[in-house]
Amino acid sequence: MGNDRYPKMDRVHRAKQFMPFDALKGFREALLEQECPHIPRKILSEDRKEELDAKLRQIHRKDVITAEYFQDGAYVQVTGEVSKIDETARGIQVAGRFIPFADISDLQGKEIQ
Repeated sequence: MGNDRYPKMDRVHRAKQFMPFDALKGFREALLEQECPHIPRKILSEDRKEELDAKLRQIHRKDVITAEYFQDGAYVQVTGEVSKIDETARGIQVAGRFIPFADISDLQGKEIQ
């Protein structure tokens, strides 16, 4: 006679019993964050700031550009269509991302010289 006290468990439920338990919520994410070194923000010269300002003035809505900018301790690049240039909020919307002018370190595109 078999052991009928416990019904047979399907594989999915049985495998869940042996999944790792995350006793310290957020600890794994904190370790991953430690592995990614934070890069200090570049200090741009006045000449470089003027050059970027001139490039920003050349950009129009619907232009496709590549913007390099500082975000969360790293430099990121995004390429896409410019949907908004907001002088009041001091930023540009590229591929759905709002990028503050102060965070931009480089701009490239066909329309930019």
